[in-house]
Amino acid sequence: MLDKGYWRNYELRKHVKVIDGMVAPTLVLTNATYLNVYTKQWLEANIWIYEERIVYVGEKLPSNDQGTEIVDCTGKYIVPGYMEPHAHPFQLYNPENLAHHAAKFGTTTLINDNLTWLLLLNKKKAFSIIEEFNKIPVSMYWWSRFDPQTTLQDEDSIFNTRDMMDWISHPSVVQGGELTAWPSVLAGDDRLLYWMQETKHLLKPIEGHLPGASEKTLTKMKLLGVSADHESLSGEDVLKRLELGYHVGLRYSSIRPDLPRLIEEILEAGLTTFDNLTMTTDGGTPAFYEKGLMNICIEIAIDKGVPIEEAYRMATYNVARHFRLDEQLGSIAPGRIAHINILQDKANPHPESVLAKGQWIVREGEEQPVPSLINWEKYNIGSKQFDWDLSINDLQFSVPIGLDMINDVIIKPYAIETDVTMDELPSNREDAFLMLIDQDGQWRINTTLKGFTNKLGALVSSYSQTGDLVFIGKNKQDMLLAWERMKELGGGIVVVHNGEILIEIPLELGGKLFSGTMGELIAKEKQLKEILKEFGYPFDDPVYSILFLSSTHLPYIRITQEGIIDVKKRNVLFPATMR
Repeated sequence: MLDKGYWRNYELRKHVKVIDGMVAPTLVLTNATYLNVYTKQWLEANIWIYEERIVYVGEKLPSNDQGTEIVDCTGKYIVPGYMEPHAHPFQLYNPENLAHHAAKFGTTTLINDNLTWLLLLNKKKAFSIIEEFNKIPVSMYWWSRFDPQTTLQDEDSIFNTRDMMDWISHPSVVQGGELTAWPSVLAGDDRLLYWMQETKHLLKPIEGHLPGASEKTLTKMKLLGVSADHESLSGEDVLKRLELGYHVGLRYSSIRPDLPRLIEEILEAGLTTFDNLTMTTDGGTPAFYEKGLMNICIEIAIDKGVPIEEAYRMATYNVARHFRLDEQLGSIAPGRIAHINILQDKANPHPESVLAKGQWIVREGEEQPVPSLINWEKYNIGSKQFDWDLSINDLQFSVPIGLDMINDVIIKPYAIETDVTMDELPSNREDAFLMLIDQDGQWRINTTLKGFTNKLGALVSSYSQTGDLVFIGKNKQDMLLAWERMKELGGGIVVVHNGEILIEIPLELGGKLFSGTMGELIAKEKQLKEILKEFGYPFDDPVYSILFLSSTHLPYIRITQEGIIDVKKRNVLFPATMR
C-alpha cells in the first residue's frame, strides 16, 4: 500500500518477485489493446497487476498464476484511469461520495481544493482526514489555498506562514493555489509572494485564477511564479497562455461549460500540439455530474476533432506530468497505480469496466460495492448545533445599497428604492431580503438582493463560502420558519413559501456536505432548481449563486463576514452589525 506517495521497500521487492514467478499477480488482463501514452499508439499486451500496482505490460503471461484472476480483454480497448486536475469536492456533495461517483464513470484521480478543510477543521485534523482519504480506491490529492477568496474576520488564524508551510510541504498536497488574490500579489503583498516561491522551491506548480487577464498581467504572473491557469474565456486566451508557457486547463463546468467552443477555436487557429492542455469540470454542481466527469470532457474533445490519443492524454498523462505524478499515474506501464478503464471502443470514453487501485469499481456495466471508509464522527464533522435563537428583530433592513445579480455569479450594487421595513416585500418588486448571519449568531449583515427571486417566501442555507448562514426571501415569517427547520436538520438548505416547506436538503456533515448517495443528492438538487426557477430564479446554477454571494474574487460587490464589500476598491461599504 502506498505510504505518503510511495511503496515500502518490502513491497517493491514483492513486486519484482511477481516478475520472477515467485509471487503470483492478483489480476491479469490478457489480449489487451491499450493506449501507450508515451508513443501515442494502441498496442497489444498482457497487463499484470499485483494488488494496487501494475507490475508488467508486455507479451508474456505469468509463470505463476496460482489464485490469479484472469480476464480476457479481446476486442476491448484499455486506457489509464481519468484524472480531474481541478476539483472542488464540497459543492453539497462530500469528497468521498464525489470520488465514488466519479470512479463509476472512469475518473479515478481527483486533485482537490482544500478550502473547506481550512474553514472546517484545525490543521492537525485536516491532515489526518486527507491521509484517511488515501485509503479509498480513488487517488485523492489536494492543493493548498493561498487565500480564502472572501473576507474573513480572523483570516490570519487560518492563512499564516507557519500553517501555509506545513500545508504546501504535505505529500498529499501537489499544488499551490488557486490564486484568486493575484491582484494583491501585483500590488506588493510579499507574504503571498513568499508562499508562492516556497511552493515553487518544493517543485510544486501554482494554479492561477486569471479570467480576462491581459498579456501584460499574464506575463507578470508568470514572472512571479504562476504555472497554470484554467480561466481561458476564448480560444485566443488559450493560445496566449500556451505561448507564454502556461499549462492550460480547458473548462467544462456547470457555470462555465466552455470546453466545446474553446476546442473549436483552438483547432480553427491551427493548434496541433496538446501536451500542455488538460480539461476540468471545475467543481460542477451535483446534477452536472449525473453522467460522469472526465469521460464527458473526453467525449467532447473527440467529437470536436481532437485526435483520440490526445484527448485521452489530456485527461490522463498530461495531468500526471504537470503535477509530477507521472511515475505513479496517467499511464499503463510498470510501476503505475492500477487505475484502468476498459472500453468497448477507443472512440467511446465511457468505460464498461473500471479498476481503481486494482479494485473493480464497475465490471462489465455492473457497479461493484465500495464501502465508505471515512469516519466523519472521528473529526467531529456532523450535524451543526445552533445554540442561539433568531427573532423578527434580526430581520430589520435599512441599508441603502443592495446586491443586483447580473448572472449566476456576477453582482453589481444598486440603490434600494423599495420600502424594506415591511414584513413582506411586494411581488411586483424584484427586491428580496438578504441576510448573512454568523453561524455562531454573533453578527449579521442585512441588505437586499435582486435577480434571485421575485416571489419566493424564503430560502435559508448553511451551505455558503464560510459556513455562515444565508437568508433570502420576500417574507420574514417564512424566513423564520425556514430557519427553524434548518436548525432542526442540523444544517442544510430549506425553502419555504406561504408557511409551507417546499424542499429541504439536509447537510449533516458540518452544515455544508450531504451524507447520502450522489444519486439522492442529484435528485434533490434538480428539484431545488425547478422550484427556484418556478419562483423567478432566471439563471442556471442557484447553488453557485448562493456560494458566491461572499466570493471577493468576483465583481463587483459581495456580502462577507466584514460587511458589504466593494470588491475592486476592497472597501467595506457597510460593516457587519453585532447582535
